[in-house]
Amino acid sequence: MSLKVIHTADWHLGQTFFGYDREEEHDAFLSWLTDTLTEQQTDVLLIAGDVFDVANPSASAQRRFFHFLKEANRRNPHLQIVVVAGNHDSAARLESPIPLLEELNTSIVGLIRRTETGEIDFDSLLIPLYNKEREREAWCLAVPYLRQGDYPASEEGHDTYIAGINRMYRQLYDYADARRKPGEALLAMGHLHATGAELSDDDRSERIIMGGLESVSSDTFDEGLAYTALGHIHKAQRIGGRENLRYSGSPLPMSFSEKNYRHQVVAVTLENGCLSEIIPVPVPLLTDLHRIPQQPAPSEEVIAQLAELPLAGTEGYEDPNRWPYVEVRVLMTEPDPGFRHRVEEVLADKAVRLTSIVPSYPKREDDDTLRPLTYGDLQRIDPLDMLKHAFTNKYGGELPEDIESLFKEVMREVSL
Repeated sequence: MSLKVIHTADWHLGQTFFGYDREEEHDAFLSWLTDTLTEQQTDVLLIAGDVFDVANPSASAQRRFFHFLKEANRRNPHLQIVVVAGNHDSAARLESPIPLLEELNTSIVGLIRRTETGEIDFDSLLIPLYNKEREREAWCLAVPYLRQGDYPASEEGHDTYIAGINRMYRQLYDYADARRKPGEALLAMGHLHATGAELSDDDRSERIIMGGLESVSSDTFDEGLAYTALGHIHKAQRIGGRENLRYSGSPLPMSFSEKNYRHQVVAVTLENGCLSEIIPVPVPLLTDLHRIPQQPAPSEEVIAQLAELPLAGTEGYEDPNRWPYVEVRVLMTEPDPGFRHRVEEVLADKAVRLTSIVPSYPKREDDDTLRPLTYGDLQRIDPLDMLKHAFTNKYGGELPEDIESLFKEVMREVSL
């Protein structure tokens, strides 16, 4: 007996990238995923949180999600889908269409329910998983993003968030372990920050709370779990050196630091209740990310490179929704207020989408030792000296005469 599973997470449907909508990118991913589920004859799709980018997603984002569920079910009538809520999702909103989605063999867990006695309702967090012959092969511990108070209470009366999460997974594992029959595997899902997870640079949607103090150890997940499907961190990776404890990562790039990184979903095969195979499946990239130039360069050199980009409407660049995103990188030695205008002017007829202009400044050796300033020191500081010092620290050069003259003129007006 075997069970084929695909693990994905962090779709962030409805997200914009530097103000540009990503509808075509999401459509392309969901179409590819539907094809992949069919080609691999997948039994179970696990979506580990952050289906949407915001708690109140747009109508088009919700329509895109429900259309995917319908199409995936139409193409793969035996497919079972399990979704848990992430920190970007509204748990209640995600769960609201459950009565309808049950017809599509889709289970969604967003809220932590309790029994009449106030105990966690573990049954609501356990999803039986079936193969194509409708034989039960495994149980899924479907745990959504946990907030304070979602986990079992501590008997000692004092508690921490990490201890609460550990207790939730430990007790739920024991509960599921007691229910399963010989040969049935246990899988877990979670949307959280695991200790040691590598973050993507400049990705503001990965919310690491309190400097990472709310990150959980890999020991939270029992060694008896055949596979643990995690979401929240957008870079695919294994955790704690365990091959079967993984983040699938996001299917779309969330920042330019991911320019050379291949996004993926994870294909998992279980045989006779044991993990048999784990294969990362790369997600095709619809829209390229370009950094121009690769390393920061003087402004005139940057403008020259931008002028060489292909024109809009030329062969292969007819569709504006597929034009690459561009991050412009420039080396500044002094302020250049007109640089953005020049960039926008040269790109006006180019087949690219400008996202940002990132300035860099020459490194400056400064042996001055820092010391606390007294009130008397502050009274003696010349404002012009402060401006010169700040300019040199930021740009690595001397304050231009025209800026100095303008500053002096402002100072004279202020003193009148």
